[in-house]
Amino acid sequence: MAHWQEYAKVFVALLVIVDPIGIIPVFLVHTGGRAARQRNRIARAAACAMALVLIGAALGGEYALHAFGIGIPSFRVGAGIILLLMAVSMLQARLGPTRQAPEEAAEAEEKDAVAMVPIAIPLLAGPGAISTVIVYANRPALGPHALSLCAIILVCSVVVWTALRLAGPIARLLGTTGINIANRLMGLILAAIAVELMADGLKGLFPSLQ
Repeated sequence: MAHWQEYAKVFVALLVIVDPIGIIPVFLVHTGGRAARQRNRIARAAACAMALVLIGAALGGEYALHAFGIGIPSFRVGAGIILLLMAVSMLQARLGPTRQAPEEAAEAEEKDAVAMVPIAIPLLAGPGAISTVIVYANRPALGPHALSLCAIILVCSVVVWTALRLAGPIARLLGTTGINIANRLMGLILAAIAVELMADGLKGLFPSLQ
């Protein structure tokens, strides 16, 4: 993945999975009635928490898989299935249970620390995003690749922070219909990424498919 086009592909994949536009309605619901300065603090905290979680997954996720005896090809297939479920939910313009279960949403309404739960985890740095960075971090020696992947995560977190900070104007500009259209387009891209991940994983599990 030394070529810049491959890193661009990783950036697009992670940005689509995190889905900063799709998260705006949820952010507005959980921060309704708060002052602008307080909403900005929540947006910054959520973006920072997302970056820390994903960087931690990128640097240590593969070691955790090895500790449980899970191979990368199997994990690729599992990650692809999760992403495909997310893509189907996005194509239907809704948050699927892979990102937030109804029980988690109900519990989140009673909490004050919305920046961490549910915005940062599990909506931004959820199973889909975590599994994706673990898959793309898989290299015999991380080195410069790890730095590039961490840089991509940081850029995504800046995009998320900007989108959440401008959540009100973006929501007024796009409206519900515009946000749903953007969600469906990103869901289509995510479905293609999911199929590719599953195909790569199946090739690793069954070399005869090469």
